[in-house]
Amino acid sequence: MDKFDWQIIQALQKNGRLTNQEIGDLIGLSASQCSRRRQLLEQKGIILGYTARIQQQALGMEVTAMIHINLRTHEASSQQAFQELIEAEDNIQDAFSISGDADFILKVVAENLEQLSHFVTERLLTYSFIGHIKSYIVLKKIKEQNHFLLKSKSHNYHHVHSA
Repeated sequence: MDKFDWQIIQALQKNGRLTNQEIGDLIGLSASQCSRRRQLLEQKGIILGYTARIQQQALGMEVTAMIHINLRTHEASSQQAFQELIEAEDNIQDAFSISGDADFILKVVAENLEQLSHFVTERLLTYSFIGHIKSYIVLKKIKEQNHFLLKSKSHNYHHVHSA
């Protein structure tokens, strides 16, 4: 990857709807060069896809919680069952396997506290492989970032400013 690849990625992280022409104008390449490079980045699995960012409150999801989960055992069957659970539950936005006091952290959204309580008590706690749950209600989102500051091999940070 060279500096143009890094700049293409940076531009797309800020605005995934940019055309190849618009990216080219930002970084000093032709639209066809941007298209070729973009396709290679997609084929290599560096660019995984394009999504729309949605404001959850506009969809009626007023509550966000971070839920720490400990499994009763760490057998392969428990791990597999937990994986299937998190894949099946739309309220679970993100799931992380972690070190420390918990085995997993889940980011869960719900319409209200009642729905969150129902999700924890009537869904999560019904699984025998879950040993302990601790929930934290998000009071205020302070920072949300869905892009990375990219660093090339030469350790120079690349910034692309969109108009």
